[in-house]
Amino acid sequence: MSDEQPPSRNSPQRGWVDKITHLLTGEPQDLDDLLEILREAREKHLLDTDALAMIEGVLQVSQMRVRDIMIPRIQMVVVPKDAELETILPLVTEFGHSRYPVIDCDRSKVVGVLLAKDLLARISEDKALKVHQIMRNSCVVPESKRLNVLLKELRTNGNHMAIVVDEYGQSAGLVTIEDVLEQIVGEIEDEHDDHEDEGYIFQRSANEYMIKALTPMDQFNEYFSTHLATDEYDTIGGFIVSQLEHMPKKGERYIVDKMKFEVIRADSRRVHLLKLKIME
Repeated sequence: MSDEQPPSRNSPQRGWVDKITHLLTGEPQDLDDLLEILREAREKHLLDTDALAMIEGVLQVSQMRVRDIMIPRIQMVVVPKDAELETILPLVTEFGHSRYPVIDCDRSKVVGVLLAKDLLARISEDKALKVHQIMRNSCVVPESKRLNVLLKELRTNGNHMAIVVDEYGQSAGLVTIEDVLEQIVGEIEDEHDDHEDEGYIFQRSANEYMIKALTPMDQFNEYFSTHLATDEYDTIGGFIVSQLEHMPKKGERYIVDKMKFEVIRADSRRVHLLKLKIME
């Protein structure tokens, strides 16, 4: 028989367990209360930092929507539906993606998805085959869909990519299952990721931009013709953290010189993605 005794009612471990019990069985608590308990658990070494970061990522996913992480249509690598397979092979080889949106005339009209494996399997049969003859149906989701719902649907249906549509039914961008998982586990790198050639700043509209937090300050200032201090901060993410004086959460905003920054992706360790709106 074990000589171990259960934690006393007044012990620190019992206090933490009681908090969890109350959270699960008592009155509904808000997200901040839950995060406070989880961070206390990390301080007591009941959770490590990586585990806490993933739990926070799961909680963020339940609050975020597809529009927050989608790849805008202007950045999509697409293929025309009437293109012959032979003509698009160089593009598929260059980018190395497994799936490509198929468009009809322009990027706002996505009519299907081309799988690279289908292309490689069929091009040897007939190089003159056209994309629309081998493309597959696309999974379509609205911009407003929550990421946790999207993840469940993608897993259930066996889809790895979805086309995002706006309120008018036109394609607004795309999202992959990898994009959703990265909100939980952090950046997933593969052999096709090319960080040297990867852009930092993406324009979504006349006055709105998506900016990676790792954007160098001198590059940011040059792009926007600004003069934000660069001596103390290497990146725009570091600048935002220093101005807010804490590690920001998703949704936090900071305004400077008619520029409104909003944190789109962040975890307990660093900021990942910012949205910038230039105010008139």
